[in-house]
Amino acid sequence: MIRNLKHPSQQRRYRLTLNFLKGRIGKDQTILDLGSENNFSKILKKQGHKVVNTDFDLDKEPGKIAEMKGDVCTAFEIFEHLLNPLSVIEQLPVKRLFASVPLSLWFASAYRSKSDPWDRHFHEFEDWQFDWLLDHAGWKIIRQEKWTNPTFTPGIRPIFRLFTPRWYIVEAVRKEEV
Repeated sequence: MIRNLKHPSQQRRYRLTLNFLKGRIGKDQTILDLGSENNFSKILKKQGHKVVNTDFDLDKEPGKIAEMKGDVCTAFEIFEHLLNPLSVIEQLPVKRLFASVPLSLWFASAYRSKSDPWDRHFHEFEDWQFDWLLDHAGWKIIRQEKWTNPTFTPGIRPIFRLFTPRWYIVEAVRKEEV
């Protein structure tokens, strides 16, 4: 499944994400996955998980998220695209959240696609900023990991990517559940 993805960086990130989720979400639980159906939600479905994706603009209609149903929420590389992720995070209708974000890199500018005007990052977080955002929205992080994004091409930036974390993933629960 993961081998069919074109980019090795994406293959690696999906493999690490699957390892982070391993044993944490039961097949009997419904996953509310923020964003439209994507390669990763398709992988989860192929593994036997029930996945429900959002099909509306989270920035323009954040209140609609509270009407959705799910046992856990996954939000992988979505919050950086939202103008106001706090509104969405506060209204999640679940008690457990798995989320990942790209970390800000001191040696690179924020991501901005040249071909897709919607594929841009409004935020690239430092880990403490994402922790603070979740805390402010009523969540407690119970587990986290950081991953590098090695790219095996010549240059100074690829050397930095070998040891500088690029991705941050967390598992969090509602504070009232702790």
